[in-house]
Amino acid sequence: MNFADSEILISILKDNGYTSIDDYRNADLILVNTCSIREHAEQRVFNRLNEFISLKKRNPFLKIGIVGCMAERLKEQLLNKVDLVVGPDAYRSLPRLLQEGRGIDTVLSETETYDDIIPVRTDTNGITAFISIMRGCQNYCAYCVVPYTRGRERSRSADTIVGEARTLFEQGYREITLLGQNVNSYHYGSVGFPALMEQVASINSLLRVRFATSHPKDISDELLHVMARYDNICKSIHLPVQHGSNEILKKMNRRYTREWYLDRIAAIKNILPSCTVSTDIIAGFCGETEEDHLQTLSLMREVGYSAAFMFKYSERPDTFAAKHYADDIPEEVKLRRLNEIIALQQELSLASNEREIGLVQEVLVEGTSHRNPEQSYGRTSQNKVVVFDNLPAGSYANIKIIRCTPVTLIG
Repeated sequence: MNFADSEILISILKDNGYTSIDDYRNADLILVNTCSIREHAEQRVFNRLNEFISLKKRNPFLKIGIVGCMAERLKEQLLNKVDLVVGPDAYRSLPRLLQEGRGIDTVLSETETYDDIIPVRTDTNGITAFISIMRGCQNYCAYCVVPYTRGRERSRSADTIVGEARTLFEQGYREITLLGQNVNSYHYGSVGFPALMEQVASINSLLRVRFATSHPKDISDELLHVMARYDNICKSIHLPVQHGSNEILKKMNRRYTREWYLDRIAAIKNILPSCTVSTDIIAGFCGETEEDHLQTLSLMREVGYSAAFMFKYSERPDTFAAKHYADDIPEEVKLRRLNEIIALQQELSLASNEREIGLVQEVLVEGTSHRNPEQSYGRTSQNKVVVFDNLPAGSYANIKIIRCTPVTLIG
């Protein structure tokens, strides 16, 4: 989402006479697009900020701005350090604030803010692109700061989304990812998310369609049946479980049970037998017992995730958990449990990839391998990275899988 927002920022600035450059040390304007989801992410921004501020000694005209979620969360505190503080819904105010030389705008919107802005694509492969379809979140998971930094859910018009996807296809892009904090709750007029997916997939059978992220309480059989009908809708779903214990899921305010989640997994496997599922997992949430932790491990084994994003719990100020629960799991216990989760996922990822050996998979070629310039890489419909002999970027190829690592297929 931040990557997509940066493309909108560049578009707004470009329309106002700015040009992006590769070396920040020669810039007149540096904007740091930030995330508040974990303390570690914010700390990295502060460390980087010190480096940028030191450049003002060499260039007194340099303007430095914090944009995105940290701007929304920390507001006035940041204005003491930088020239501009602009929240995720206020990027249109940047030209005015730059003209004034200094300022803050962190007003959150109740409608889609950037419907008519054509993002400046900053990726280098020209094959894959992101399209934001909605903003905000109102699920209020106990640990999460997003509803406070990005506001309430609001969806973008289906016509503008389909139009942007069609334009990207005409420009040579062959894969798009529809983005939202909770895409399954997308709704604009009479169009829900399954209907939107169908409209985008119908643009051309050569255009692959992905989406992120789904909330387990909202993912429907209707969507799964749409995915089954269209070969170009990729057969991979990111379905964050966060935890395997009903007690912890309730404390997290996830609004589903372990049983509900496993029912959704069963529906995916029934309707989309070739579909892979990836997830997010938090270790060491408030009050987590050893038995709770073991339930997460058992759920991971039962689902057999192809991949996972795994974190130890990081308390975020002003969330429900920070106000009402003690962050009472010792750091060394959090780390040990996280390492056990990571080790198990390594096994599951390897097992998932080993099942591909000997199969022929259709791969969209995305570019040259970073490790070997004589090889190409791409992804399968199931979102697995494959490395193989050089082929033109943007083409489709049938690749026979001959071996693997936990993260890569070799074909």
